Amino acid sequence: MLETKVKAFLNHQGFRLESKKIVIGVSGGPDSLALLHFLLAEQEKQNMTLVVAHVDHMFRGQESYEDAMFVKAFCEQNNLPFEMTRVNVPEIIESTGKSSQIAARDVRYEFFSKIMEKYQYRFLALAHHGDDQIETMLMRFTRGSAGLARAGIPFSRPIEQGIIFRPFLGLERADIQEYCLNHKLSPRIDPSNEKGIYSRNRFRKEVVPFLKKENPHVHEHFQRFSEELKSDETFLLELTVQRMNTVMTKKEESEIRIDIKHFLEVPIPLQRRGIQLILNYLYKEIPASLSAVHIDQVFFIINHPHPSGQLDLPNGLKVSRSYHSLSFQFQPIEVGSYHFEMTEPGTILLPNGGEISSKYMEGDIPATNPYTALFHTSSIQWPIIIRSRNLGDRMTIKGMKGSKKLKAIFIDQKVPVHDRNMWPVLTDKEGSIIWLPGLKKSSLEGIDYSVKQYILFKYQK
Repeated sequence: MLETKVKAFLNHQGFRLESKKIVIGVSGGPDSLALLHFLLAEQEKQNMTLVVAHVDHMFRGQESYEDAMFVKAFCEQNNLPFEMTRVNVPEIIESTGKSSQIAARDVRYEFFSKIMEKYQYRFLALAHHGDDQIETMLMRFTRGSAGLARAGIPFSRPIEQGIIFRPFLGLERADIQEYCLNHKLSPRIDPSNEKGIYSRNRFRKEVVPFLKKENPHVHEHFQRFSEELKSDETFLLELTVQRMNTVMTKKEESEIRIDIKHFLEVPIPLQRRGIQLILNYLYKEIPASLSAVHIDQVFFIINHPHPSGQLDLPNGLKVSRSYHSLSFQFQPIEVGSYHFEMTEPGTILLPNGGEISSKYMEGDIPATNPYTALFHTSSIQWPIIIRSRNLGDRMTIKGMKGSKKLKAIFIDQKVPVHDRNMWPVLTDKEGSIIWLPGLKKSSLEGIDYSVKQYILFKYQK
C-alpha cells in the first residue's frame, strides 16, 4: 500500500510529519492530488496544519484555468485553505529567453516561497516520485552533469527560510495510479506530458519502461544510488573547500586567484571540484552555455608548460595564467551611471539594450509577472525615474516588513556582478524605489479592485 511505503520512506529519511505546518504544491495531476489526499488523511492523526498552493502557468488557456478551479473545489470540499496565482509564463519565456521548464519552475518556487512566508509555514511538500528520480538522473548523466547534480532530486533541501520535502520519492508512478483508483480520485491530466518534443517525456515513455522490465524495483535502486552519491559528494566537497582555502591567494566577489603549484598538490578528485566551486562562487548561477569542455580548457592552461595563457568563459569571465598564478575574473565594464525621467506613458531605451515601457490600463487587468508591474494611478505620480543603482540604495519589498539593500537583493537573486551596475531601478518622483524589474516589487505594486485605472510597466531585455 502507498501509505505503508511512504511512512517507511519518511522513517528511513528520519523525517516526522507530526505537528508540521505544510504548504502543499498541487497542480491537480495524479501525483500532487494523491499527495494532497494522503496528507489530508494523516492531518488529524499527525496534528498537521495544511495549506494548498497552485500556480496556473497559463500554457493551456482555459484548460489550465480549469485545473486551478478543480484544485480550489477539492480544497473547499475538504475545508483546506487554498492559494493560487496566474502567471503568463509564455510571456516570460519570450522576454527572458528561458526554457519553458525553467521559467515555469522559477515562477512556481517564487509563489510557493511567498505563501510559506505569508502563513509562516516552514515546510513545502512536493509530489516528485521514484520514476521522476530515474528520469532526472538519466537526463543529467546524458547531459554530462557533474557533482551533486548527478544525485538527482534530493528528498529535502532549503528554500528561502524553509525546507522542501518529497514524501513520494520512494514510490513509483504505478503506486500513485493505484492509489488514485482505490480512493476514487479523478485527477486532471496535462496533455503536454505525452508530447515527445520534451526530452523528459522521451525518457519516461521509452527508457524507464525498458529499465523496469529488467528490474521492477529499479526506482528503489536509483533512489539508493542518489542518496549514496549525495553523501559521497557532500564529503568530497567538504574536503575540497578545506584544500582550496590553502590554494586561493585572492578571493573577491568578482575575482579569485589560485597558486598553481599548490593547486597541483591537491588530490586529483578534488581538483575538478575545486574549479567548479570557483565557478559557482563567481557566476552565482551557472550559465547554460558553460560545459565540461570549458573546465577541460582550464586544466589545459594549468598543466601547459607555457607560463602564460588566457581563456574566455561565458558571460565575460576571463581565466588568465601568469607563471604560477591563475586568476578567474569578470572583466570590469566601464559603465557610466544613467538617469531618465518618464513624464508620461511611453518607452525608454536603456544602455543595457533593454527597454522600459508604460501605459494606462482600464477594465480587465492582466496577470503580472516579474517583468511587469502594476500601480494604480493614485499611488504614484509622474515623473517616474529610471536610473542605475546608487551606493546604499534600499527598497521596501511587497509582503515584507522594513527595507532591504539592493546589494543584498542582487546577491540573493544571484545577479552576476557585471550586470548589477546596468540593472534598471524605478523610483517615484520622491526617489523611493517602486520596482526592481525581474527581481522585486514594492508594496505599492498590485491590484486594488476599488480602483479603475492603472499604470502598467513592462521591462524587456
